[in-house]
Amino acid sequence: MKYFLCVLGMVFIIEGLPYFAFPEKLKSYLARMSEVPDATLRLMGLAAIVAGLVLVYFGTAP
Repeated sequence: MKYFLCVLGMVFIIEGLPYFAFPEKLKSYLARMSEVPDATLRLMGLAAIVAGLVLVYFGTAP
């Protein structure tokens, strides 16, 4: 559980960096995301999930 909380904390840090460092650019980026088709966003989400699973697998493999 301790390791999980540490990893979760790191995820929050990485996710929060763009909001802290570039808030004005992030707003325009998020506004442009509404123009991206849903299928493309789903594909990007699936790719992120698969990449995360691969990283977890290799990170925990003996």
